[in-house]
Amino acid sequence: MFPGEFIKRISGQEYLDGEGLIRALQEPSPVSVRINSLKWDLKPENAEPVTWCSSGYYLASRPSFTLDPLFHAGCYYPQEASGMFIEQVVKQVAGTSGYLKVLDLCGAPGGKSTHLSSLIGPESLLVSNEVIRQRSDILAENITRWGTANTIVTRNDPSAFSRLPGFFDMILVDAPCSGEGMFRDKIAVTEWSVGNTLLCAERQRRILADVWPALRPGGILVYSTCTFNPGENEENVLWLAGNEEAESVSIDIQDFVGITEISHGNITGYGFHPGKIRGEGLFVSVIRKTGGAGGKAMSVRKPKAIEISGPDREVAGRWTCFNTENFIRKGVDIYHSPGKPADYFAVEASLNVILPGTKIGSAKRNGYIPAHELSLSGGMKAGAFPVADLDLKQALAWLRKDAVNGIEVQLGWFVASYRGAKLGFGNNIGNRINNYYPVGQRIRMNIPDDAETNIIRWENTEK
Repeated sequence: MFPGEFIKRISGQEYLDGEGLIRALQEPSPVSVRINSLKWDLKPENAEPVTWCSSGYYLASRPSFTLDPLFHAGCYYPQEASGMFIEQVVKQVAGTSGYLKVLDLCGAPGGKSTHLSSLIGPESLLVSNEVIRQRSDILAENITRWGTANTIVTRNDPSAFSRLPGFFDMILVDAPCSGEGMFRDKIAVTEWSVGNTLLCAERQRRILADVWPALRPGGILVYSTCTFNPGENEENVLWLAGNEEAESVSIDIQDFVGITEISHGNITGYGFHPGKIRGEGLFVSVIRKTGGAGGKAMSVRKPKAIEISGPDREVAGRWTCFNTENFIRKGVDIYHSPGKPADYFAVEASLNVILPGTKIGSAKRNGYIPAHELSLSGGMKAGAFPVADLDLKQALAWLRKDAVNGIEVQLGWFVASYRGAKLGFGNNIGNRINNYYPVGQRIRMNIPDDAETNIIRWENTEK
């Protein structure tokens, strides 16, 4: 089932139980989700907590996420449990108070980025990057769905970040790898080869070297992969520490059963190995920059093209509770840009930004049209729009952009919601209701009659 060279190698790795790992990789993947406290405060029924993540839960069985309006509303994110360990790194090393500038270099599809955005606080700045176009579009969708207002999405090669020397307090490099930790997926197995592990290791070193200058002195770099290969893991971290002024940072794991501490030279890493932990395979190591930033920061001026007008500011202030200093305009579109304005403009001037923050709305000849992104944002002002509460059948029809019967709401713009969670904007024009849910994100599958039995049940069914 697994490549012979892979089995041979893991059988000889001192910190791996090769036989136990092989057995575990032939078992079904655990199912876990992370709750978005900005939008939801209930726990799944019959769920067990992920010990290293305060908002993570293992589900008893795999539901249909597509059929759950709460998923589309961004109330939770389906994420494998090992990846949720980033919470411990942030809490123990980076901190969750004060203003932080964080980069998630390989951000798609968005699991770790949405988690980071919740951890670092609404006033901080997260730059979530993905170099591949299709994956970056998916990343932007997931960031928008999550609804935190502190994130910019960019599409850049790692080398582009050298234009921002010493800019970030924390950089996460969840590097592309040979994928051994995902071997429960048969596709991952078929794509593996010894040659590919070597190519991955080489690419990972290039990525680390390219992004290192963007980390401030004293800042931390978190390196992770979903593989067990030492050449892609601890040897790469040792290479970085040996070529740059850096030191390894330890994470306290004594409260978390099953995580393996990996010592290699003067660096420490942490292995998540199926059979010992309940999750997929993961390697994590933390490095602190002890040397100077290197390079010279760009001098950035606020572009005149994104000045916001008085009417724009009035509408944005009426619809949102955002800081008015962070309103910008791109063409006809009004956005809230996260972080300090000077930091946002530095990113804007240096990188290819595909999502500059939370889109609030668009100026039209006869007024303003609210943006779908606003309906999902935690920054939308309470009472800014009427709300139409939908039942499950209505909500799924809304998400399919089918005709929805029985909606009673006053004329004009309104927000469709399910169990208090917002789904998107509609406009009651009198003789019909126009659904503004994005066509590209609509549900395409047919809705079964028993849809309710296929979605997550929550402990407090009254909500």
